[in-house]
Amino acid sequence: MTKYLYFPLLIFFFASSVFAQPTRPNVVIIYADDLGYGDVGCYGAKKVSTPNIDKLAKAGLRFTNAHTSSATCTPSRYSMLTGEYAWRKPGTGVATGDAAALILPGRSTLPLVFQQASYKTGVVGKWHLGLGPQGGPNWNGDIKPSPLDIGFDYSYIMAATGDRVPCVYVENRRVVNLDPSDPIQVSFKEPIGNEPTGRANPELLKMKHSHGHDFTIINGIGRIGYMTGGKSARWKDEDMADIFTSKAVEFIEKNKAEPFFLYFSTQDIHVPRVPHQRFVGKSGMGPRGDVIVQLDWTVGEVMKALDRLNLSKNTIVIFSSDNGPVVDDGYQDQAVELLNGHTPAGPLRGGKYSAFDAGTRVPFIVRWPGQVKSGVSSAAVSQVDLLASFAAFTGQSFDATTAPDTRNQLATLLGKDKKGRDFIIEHAGTFSLLKDNWKYIEPSKGPKMSIQTNTELGNNPEPQLYDLSKDLGETNNLATINTTKLKEMQDLLRDIKEKRK
Repeated sequence: MTKYLYFPLLIFFFASSVFAQPTRPNVVIIYADDLGYGDVGCYGAKKVSTPNIDKLAKAGLRFTNAHTSSATCTPSRYSMLTGEYAWRKPGTGVATGDAAALILPGRSTLPLVFQQASYKTGVVGKWHLGLGPQGGPNWNGDIKPSPLDIGFDYSYIMAATGDRVPCVYVENRRVVNLDPSDPIQVSFKEPIGNEPTGRANPELLKMKHSHGHDFTIINGIGRIGYMTGGKSARWKDEDMADIFTSKAVEFIEKNKAEPFFLYFSTQDIHVPRVPHQRFVGKSGMGPRGDVIVQLDWTVGEVMKALDRLNLSKNTIVIFSSDNGPVVDDGYQDQAVELLNGHTPAGPLRGGKYSAFDAGTRVPFIVRWPGQVKSGVSSAAVSQVDLLASFAAFTGQSFDATTAPDTRNQLATLLGKDKKGRDFIIEHAGTFSLLKDNWKYIEPSKGPKMSIQTNTELGNNPEPQLYDLSKDLGETNNLATINTTKLKEMQDLLRDIKEKRK
């Protein structure tokens, strides 16, 4: 089986010196959900306070041109963890709550890279990459495949999203607190059981839906999909951030004596936005602003744990998001009405689901005291490159046949390279290509607007070409003016899609 390992000379000697030290660096990735480029203070937010994320940015390297591979959650996560663009694999769109495992054993993954380097590996929080065999998992028994089968030693997750059933936590291979006499059943095709639904029983809702989200009611909130049983195992949304944060800190505490990799994937700020009572009203922007404050608290708790355990100097912390922002994503939580001048996408156009840059350009911060110089970098970064970069960092090989798109960008992540990737691929139904501050969006027949979320989707039957160095908001289409650049971008994108680049 073909293997590949990139080793620029500078990084080879750097990594060699690092791994010659008695204690190898830990790595923590804090991965927010639906957090926009303009949603935190260090990226320009003025209406909501994020002191812990801002502190992280001040002590680390803040990237202004970092991207997810897709404008929605499941494909972005798949690409980051596998080093393969999700659009190369059928069935990697936004997963249902009962989807089978999308990442199967026998391939290279980011956690497996760390596991092979004798790191303890853990995932806490949102998964949304499927569980179990074809047909979906057995919620009432051992769940296989799971994160434990693709490189994680420990797992405490929600199967999909907060707005999808099943509304339970899964620790390693078992649903937490499940009563065997009350087995769980889940369906995304037809009603099961006799649980009330948001559609039939709106009087039972504490948060009403604006579109969708009107099936089984759990904790007073309508969800996507039907669920019955498992009452003792069901989560309370208000406690979710506390539970996930405590599990992340617990993993750090248990593994403080040896190198560890933690993938901490928060529910915040995804819908339903149901902050703990101590955060309610803190932002002045309603639940969406309050869960940004809650997310910031989460980041602070992780950083405090690293400080308390004297691990901060020996831990690389990466903070980012899985895609861009969305304001009304299906619940009546006053997110639109209470924006109060806040711009979740900052200077960018579009948002979650969009081919415009707000769909995939996200906050991205790297902190490693004494090793990564603090500052701001405009280098081009793609999350798909984390696998190859950390393979180089840990001195591991990986299988290029299963991870064909990841590239070693360790020098960029550590602030040694100011340029970054040669090109970046974005996917939001249609494809976009970024190269040297130019952006090309392929023609597409989809709608120009999502009426439900009020998001510009970037679809256009004509090609789009933008000079982001002068037009970050993608307002001036130069496709008919600069035909030479257009053809260059079209040819490169075709080669990438055909795996020639």
